[in-house]
Amino acid sequence: MADSPLRLVVFDCDGTLVDSGHIIVAAMRAAWAVEGLPEPSDALIRRQVGLPLVEAIGNVAHAHDAIMHNRLAGHYKEVFVTGRLDGLHDEPLYPGCREVLETLAADDSVILAVATGKGRRGLMSTLERHAIGHHFTLLKTADDGPGKPNPDILIDAMAEVGVDPSNTVVIGDTVFDVTMAVRANVRAIGVGWGYHPPEELKKAGASALAEGFADVPPMLRGLWGDV
Repeated sequence: MADSPLRLVVFDCDGTLVDSGHIIVAAMRAAWAVEGLPEPSDALIRRQVGLPLVEAIGNVAHAHDAIMHNRLAGHYKEVFVTGRLDGLHDEPLYPGCREVLETLAADDSVILAVATGKGRRGLMSTLERHAIGHHFTLLKTADDGPGKPNPDILIDAMAEVGVDPSNTVVIGDTVFDVTMAVRANVRAIGVGWGYHPPEELKKAGASALAEGFADVPPMLRGLWGDV
């Protein structure tokens, strides 16, 4: 792809680069426990991964008002930050992730970015822990604009590096990632190892579905017409 135009590959984080679902579930349950509320199910919590925190909590605690949602969000943040500082977070990279990032980053025509519902502090902690942050030129987080599936952070990322939608691909595990891409007129690769079923990603508009990280480079070449 040496003679290719500049291209942008935008990865989600939780459920795409790293497996953090168990940490999110535990922090949510701990937040609920502070308020004496019945524990929500793992499945319901995992369905919300990728959304802005208060929105995700609102979907889980829909029987409660906005005041409670914000209180729960505060508890969640406290639990999450404490766990991170205490070294309790084990959010491994998915198999093949590091190798694929290295391969893509070695191509001068490819710019890598992250677009996530995590806050910047949380994202930086994850990237630093795995020593992969240097691969990414742009980091778009919950601190940079409306959360997914709103496309604003994706549109901003394309504008910042001067890459148009036809040369941009989003890679993510949820319908929120795919919908964000579709709304920005960008193609998406849905991944089968995250938190939403592949058939839902396809229905949301994913152009391709990856079963493992090794599928990603050839899928990108296919979408860009390089094969």
